[in-house]
Amino acid sequence: MLTGMDDTTLTSRFLRDGFVKLEGAVAPLVAEHCARLLWRETGCDRDDPATWTKPVHWVGEMTQGPFAAAPNSPYLHHAYDLLAGPGRWLPRYSLGSFPLRFPHEEEPDDAGWHIEGGYLPEGENGSWHFTNLRSRGRALLMLYLFSEVGEADAPTRIRAGSHLDVPKVLEKHGDDGASMLTLAPELEAASRHRPTVLATGSPGDVFLCHPFLVHAAQPHHGTRPRFLAQPPLMPDAPYDLDRADGDHSPVEITIRQGLGR
Repeated sequence: MLTGMDDTTLTSRFLRDGFVKLEGAVAPLVAEHCARLLWRETGCDRDDPATWTKPVHWVGEMTQGPFAAAPNSPYLHHAYDLLAGPGRWLPRYSLGSFPLRFPHEEEPDDAGWHIEGGYLPEGENGSWHFTNLRSRGRALLMLYLFSEVGEADAPTRIRAGSHLDVPKVLEKHGDDGASMLTLAPELEAASRHRPTVLATGSPGDVFLCHPFLVHAAQPHHGTRPRFLAQPPLMPDAPYDLDRADGDHSPVEITIRQGLGR
């Protein structure tokens, strides 16, 4: 059982909303070490806003110890098992790249509604990743907070329940899937009726999200930088929507629901 939330509550919230927020999922000391290392990578002074010269600092893969520890607590492993299925995901020892957003008069043009891709098909060389109905290459989308994130601090926008709208959009693209460039307008339209929730929280909070959850960035109108990681939890194999034993994970259950099964 996860501290502060029983398994049934966690699973039911995920099935309904497509995400669940785990408060304090990363130990405070680990989260602070991660933030300190990220500040160093930006070249900015935490206490001097005059040094915050860009709206977004992209920091690449970080492999230091705190970034390996953050996603690998028993607390989080249990949650991965609950949502993606026991033994159906791969451990990870880093948190991918980091879009660190700073208060800035310039507003970056990267705030469109989308889901995350998981792979590039053979022969594709572009930056637009693909996804398909079985979510090849991505078991979960995860949001790791390493700063205080309030409503004005560019929190990720989430369309709650939109994971149920996406399967019908993907179904027509077959197992080959489609790129995010192709899918984004359809996904925005299909999920437009869903309520928007903001991914606010404190350092160490983690949002575990369905891979088909429609979400978007937004410009930073606050006063403090927002430090966030958004890595995938990698699958051991693509999701199976027709398991002979019927032992579908919550992710698979909701894909099937979105298809009307």
